[in-house]
Amino acid sequence: MIPEITLDMVRVTEAAALMSSIYLGRGDKEIVDQSAVDAMRGILDLIEMKGTVVIGEGEKDNAPMLYPGEKVGKWQDGDPEVLIAVDPIDGTRLVAGGRPNALSVIAATEGGKIAPLPTYYVEKLAVGKTLAGHLDIEATPRENLKIAAALLGVKVSELTVTILDRERNRELIEAVRMVGARIRLIDDGDIAAALSAALPESGTDIYMGIGGSPEAVLAAAALTCLGGEIQARCWPRDNDERESIEKSGFDVHKTYMTEDLIGGDEIVFSATGVTDGSFLKGVRFHQNQAVTDSIVMRSSTRTVRRIMAYHDLELKTVTTKTEGEKKLINSANWF
Repeated sequence: MIPEITLDMVRVTEAAALMSSIYLGRGDKEIVDQSAVDAMRGILDLIEMKGTVVIGEGEKDNAPMLYPGEKVGKWQDGDPEVLIAVDPIDGTRLVAGGRPNALSVIAATEGGKIAPLPTYYVEKLAVGKTLAGHLDIEATPRENLKIAAALLGVKVSELTVTILDRERNRELIEAVRMVGARIRLIDDGDIAAALSAALPESGTDIYMGIGGSPEAVLAAAALTCLGGEIQARCWPRDNDERESIEKSGFDVHKTYMTEDLIGGDEIVFSATGVTDGSFLKGVRFHQNQAVTDSIVMRSSTRTVRRIMAYHDLELKTVTTKTEGEKKLINSANWF
């Protein structure tokens, strides 16, 4: 059963975070992503499961690892069949630039589904448990914020809305400003932003705006475990994507709810901080140790675990797909 591999999922995101953090601030987002993918892919094959990647690094021709349809895990008799969604680094530019809020993320579900949304971007609305079921992505920001304020027992001016700072969200940003709510703009990392809406003392009440579609599905996994909610609508960039929606069986006019994006008998979500963020600390190197901060959740019990791990750099090894087991201390020249 999938609960038996819950802590294995933490090992996956820890490995990706550790390997990618070596390149913090070096300005090369490609090597940040490559190192995370290689580590994540290597650890996945050590897990006793029959895993299939549904959301990964892109089509097979463009991504040598973690592509949709790829089989991961040991695939032994009796292993659970698991569907997987991954984002080895949510915020590669953040890591490359030494900026906050980058995560390594994985979600898995047994006996369920993961929706491979056919557009690069979707419009999103994410909230925590108190607001779940009460807001509507099709309503105006003014309507949603007034309802949210009433339910939370605060003034609209006390609400904080997190929005991805992009030109495509400019109209939304101005609409929220007109209502008078506080706005937190982020450069990247909208999985962390969506989760923050469901975490106490995060400083975010609602996450709104147009962002990546894989990130919406991964956020849906976490919000399922937290009792929160995400709503998403496909946001085609051009006619080609609009046609892709029609051919794939999705509907450009439909609002997809949390359970439409991911479902199953059990959902597991794990994230490890790569750089310091709103609810997870990044990888820290101190006195020959690497310290990681992770969160792992299960949907059936809504159990949320925080795991801080200390890795001895003299002994710590990471199993990568391309090079096998290697010492972390030898992974970059600067060690």
